[in-house]
Amino acid sequence: MILVDLFKRQIRLTEERKKHFETNHPEMENQIEKIKETLLNPDIIIKSKTDSQVELFYKHYFVTPVTEKYMCVVVKVSSNLNDLFIITAYFTDSVKKGELIWQKK
Repeated sequence: MILVDLFKRQIRLTEERKKHFETNHPEMENQIEKIKETLLNPDIIIKSKTDSQVELFYKHYFVTPVTEKYMCVVVKVSSNLNDLFIITAYFTDSVKKGELIWQKK
């Protein structure tokens, strides 16, 4: 599956990765629309502190399967900018610290 982010970049979501996060985070089942929305219209994007090729897209949702949370979509941005893919996605209480890439005004 190919998704698009705020910067019009194409991002792959493989069936293996989707199964991975739905297995490890059962509340993520049937959350593809929220994943798409988080990539297209994030509140904030942070560069990972542990991997400079990883971007974390966050969007706040008042209603999720696990109460009010942020969705975090973790995207690997390789040196080949034509090959971006989702590593995982999950709901969280807070935005991680890291270098700010973009923030909604």
